[in-house]
Amino acid sequence: MAARLDGPVLWLVILVAGLGTYAIRVSFVALFGRFDEVPEGVERALRFVPAAVLAALVAPDVVAPEGTVALSASNPRPLAAAVAAAVAWYTGDVAATLVAGMSALWAVSYLLA
Repeated sequence: MAARLDGPVLWLVILVAGLGTYAIRVSFVALFGRFDEVPEGVERALRFVPAAVLAALVAPDVVAPEGTVALSASNPRPLAAAVAAAVAWYTGDVAATLVAGMSALWAVSYLLA
C-alpha cells in the first residue's frame, strides 16, 4: 500500500529534500574552501561533468522517446544523434552540430513517413 503524501507530510518531504540538496552543495563549497587550489585529479575529473550531464539528459530521449527502448528502423533519433555526434567531434562547432543533427532528423523522418 502506497503512502499518501498530503498536507504537512508533503511539505516535510519537500523541506527535507531541499535541505539535503543544499547540504550537498554547501559541502563542496566548504570542502574546496579549505584548499588553496583544487587537486589536479579532481580538476581533471570535473572537466567531464558537463558532457556526462548532457549525455544523461539527451540519451533517454534518443533511445527511449516513448518511455521504452526503441532502437528500430522506425526511430530516426539514434541515426540523427550519431550524425550530430560525428559533426560535433569533427568540427567542435555547436551551431554546425545542431544544424546537422536537426537536418538528419528531419531527413530521416521524411524518408520513413
